Amino acid sequence: MSKEAVLILGARSDIGFAVARRFAQAGHAIQLALRDAQGFEDHRRDLELRSNVGVTLHEFDVLDSAGIEPFLDSLPELPIVVVCAVGTMNEQGRSEQEPDLASLDMRSNFEGPALVLGAIANRFETRGRGTIVGISSVAGDRGRATNYIYGAAKAGFSAFLSGLRNRLTGTGVHVITVKPGFVATRMTDGLDLPEKLTAAPSELGEAIFSAVQKGRNVIYVRRVWWLVMTIICAIPEAIFKKLRI
Repeated sequence: MSKEAVLILGARSDIGFAVARRFAQAGHAIQLALRDAQGFEDHRRDLELRSNVGVTLHEFDVLDSAGIEPFLDSLPELPIVVVCAVGTMNEQGRSEQEPDLASLDMRSNFEGPALVLGAIANRFETRGRGTIVGISSVAGDRGRATNYIYGAAKAGFSAFLSGLRNRLTGTGVHVITVKPGFVATRMTDGLDLPEKLTAAPSELGEAIFSAVQKGRNVIYVRRVWWLVMTIICAIPEAIFKKLRI
């Protein structure tokens, strides 16, 4: 029999599916939530066969706030862990000129994830246990000229997760904030990423699984990112505003 279920929001993403694989390997039933869920049947079947756990598909759109409660009601069971891997990242220059793109990044990376995780938190709190994992970004640690729209959304999401973690302390529900840095995925395909700062999706899967087991609060998937962002955040504003990073 499979262990209690793990819900993956944004399961179509490279990161989301890598996290699903890691928890499936540990024997957890997996709930894959994504848009156009029926088109993901081959991946569902492959994961189920390889891991010998129950794997279910669930239609989910993070921008549909009215659909959050019906979506949660439709799950076969309330999961023990939820991992939010939802997100978009449009090119900064285009987002500066196209409000619809900027809005998509803001809503997909902050508003939508915050609303659905807030709803799940309420259900976990009523039950008295569960773990919520939100994948944020180092881009939210300080606004930078090259990605401040995406970074602003992630900053909001990080603040939300921090407040939620504080609120739920002592309830049996834990909240983990994950800050990956660069990840080699389809979303970053074509970008010239530094090898030492770039993680593979499977690395995130392992880091998130470990963080859940250990009850961590905030993790930088590669520890070097903590040092990098500490330095960036320490630069005086008078100097920082002249930098193009």
